[in-house]
Amino acid sequence: MRTNKKTKKLVIQFAEYMVSGGAWFWVGYGAFAALDLVFGIAFWPAKIGSYVIGASFNFLLQKFWVFRTKKNTKKDVGDSAKRYYSLMTVNFVLDQAIVGGLREVGITPYIGQFVAASFFTVWNWLWYSLWVFKKQKRQPAPHRQHSPVLHRNTKTRAVSTQTKKKGK
Repeated sequence: MRTNKKTKKLVIQFAEYMVSGGAWFWVGYGAFAALDLVFGIAFWPAKIGSYVIGASFNFLLQKFWVFRTKKNTKKDVGDSAKRYYSLMTVNFVLDQAIVGGLREVGITPYIGQFVAASFFTVWNWLWYSLWVFKKQKRQPAPHRQHSPVLHRNTKTRAVSTQTKKKGK
């Protein structure tokens, strides 16, 4: 089976996305375990803290590695961050509902996070590629008029010459 360059690039990008998502999961999972087991922090603060840590780590990987945006001005990074953290706010509520809901029915949060991660794998890929890190289409260069010098109007030139002569 022969694949074209675009398909190959997309497969590689999705693999990088999966690695980055896995890194987010394990950083967040480790942070939750540390906050919960080592520091004895209550469930919700530990879950919120671990989410913020994992999401911030993920933003850096997605922005600069997976989606490799070429424009990295402060404005561009700021705009991507606004879109990313807006989505993460929605995701946070969904994540709390999934993990917290499963916890209420007796499923440990350590398993609930795997369930949530499965959902967010597909959900975030769509949002990242279509909105958060969407490649901006190149704007065509504005069509420039020829210099006015190239289109001299002989009548205008004659009038300006006569005006100069009268002024003397």
